[in-house]
Amino acid sequence: MPRYKLVIAYDGTDFHGWQKQHPPAEAEHTKPEQVMDPQHTSSVPEGRVALRTVQEVVEHAVRRVCREMVLLTGASRTDAGVHAAGQVAAFTSSPEAPRGVGWPAERGCDRLVRAINGSLPSDVVVRSARVVADDFDPIGDAIEKEYTYTILTGEQRPIWERKYAFATWYALNAAAMAQAAAILEGEHDFASFAQIHHGRASTVRTIFRCRVEPSSREDAVGQRIVIRVSGNGFLYNMVRIVAGTLLEVGRGRIEPGAMVGIIAASDRRVAGPTLPPEGLRLEWVRYGEEADRPGAEETA
Repeated sequence: MPRYKLVIAYDGTDFHGWQKQHPPAEAEHTKPEQVMDPQHTSSVPEGRVALRTVQEVVEHAVRRVCREMVLLTGASRTDAGVHAAGQVAAFTSSPEAPRGVGWPAERGCDRLVRAINGSLPSDVVVRSARVVADDFDPIGDAIEKEYTYTILTGEQRPIWERKYAFATWYALNAAAMAQAAAILEGEHDFASFAQIHHGRASTVRTIFRCRVEPSSREDAVGQRIVIRVSGNGFLYNMVRIVAGTLLEVGRGRIEPGAMVGIIAASDRRVAGPTLPPEGLRLEWVRYGEEADRPGAEETA
């Protein structure tokens, strides 16, 4: 009964997020380019369509390779337009599958990666595969995640990076942003940085690191600022709201020290705006040694 951990990278531009979604077929927001190909929708309830999501696409590829109806679970439910360099997902191959069905561990993880990637579109790729414990849970076993949010400044709009960064013509004070970011580190109630109706019982989270990394833009017309945040978990839109609040600090509209009061208020209205999804990327998810056992084979 091998269970496989996959590390997945994807360009979220043309995906409706990670999680499978089957809204009513007449939904107004359903666009043709977001609907799955009919061959992917065999498990969709009657009268509904499958929006193109990463989970749906990768799960379909795994099912094609393993020739069984495996279920793929992901560590992070990234929104539409959000990218990932190190999303983690897992599935279990049936222990009693007929001959030719399933993926026995002895067949190898390197072959599994090649086979799955051969069935995937160009905007998603499996970076690695690993045999893990039967009870490995990509969500519950995660002990740390890191996201980055990229902001490009300058009067000239970026062309080549427009799908992967938020652009602003304001010059930003990166030093002030870094000062405010450091205040976010530690265990706090982050209710001010969560969308209303976030659906979580608790808004207390621990931020291990929150860094602001400035550099020059490749086209030399402004600045690139990468906000790097790692923690034990995140609320809905939390990183995008953190980025929006730090943007306001960089513009001089919020003083760095005001971050203390924003946290204490536990009020979404006192924090900055929710920045668009294209600047956000899930970098990696970390697990403890116990969660990753036995790790018989891995390919990168």
